[in-house]
Amino acid sequence: MTSIDDNTRNDRSGAGLPDRRPIPPPPPRGVAAPAAPPPSPHAAEVETTVLMIRAWIDPVVDESGHDPRSRYVEQFWLGVLGPTATWLLRRLVAGLEQRPAGYELDLDITAQAMGMSYRTGRSSPFSKALQRCTMFGLAHQTSDGIAVRRRVPAVAHRHLRRMPDVVQRAHDEWARATIDVDQLTRAHRLALAMLDVGDDPAMIEHRLVAIGIADAIAAEVADNACRL
Repeated sequence: MTSIDDNTRNDRSGAGLPDRRPIPPPPPRGVAAPAAPPPSPHAAEVETTVLMIRAWIDPVVDESGHDPRSRYVEQFWLGVLGPTATWLLRRLVAGLEQRPAGYELDLDITAQAMGMSYRTGRSSPFSKALQRCTMFGLAHQTSDGIAVRRRVPAVAHRHLRRMPDVVQRAHDEWARATIDVDQLTRAHRLALAMLDVGDDPAMIEHRLVAIGIADAIAAEVADNACRL
């Protein structure tokens, strides 16, 4: 028979109880915790505002497509892309004309130059314009930026059928227009004269149309002049 004294001794000796590890002592007073490193002045610049722009090489579209600054793009692509994305595409292609191997685009400066502000994320108007260029097949993402088409293909039928009837008829007339040889020769001479006096190649098409040259002829002549 176990006595009360025996139980007391067992309790004091810890027999039958789980092993208890000693609690570490608190840190000595007066010793401050290590200070956190000061924030870097560039800590907020986690996302870069520089995007690498390269040319999207597509022999078929590069040969038969339309200049992004052409009247074709203004009349038929503008309603698909929207004005912001159209202007952005023009700027990107103009940069590739000056630096064909590619260049770095400062997104913040470019957005400000277009009357907007650049914000990270996909909800800002500038970011949406970049997305629309990709969405409609005029650019695609690369490992360090985007590749941009230097020429714009014809508007797909699925986009045309959503446009007003008057725009669809105008596109149909453009596509079915016949080339008058005499008018084509005259337009070429006028375009070369404009280039000789230093006119902006991007304005040749508009000036040819203004003096009565048919849309399709003016577009072809201006396109050839820009390739000279």
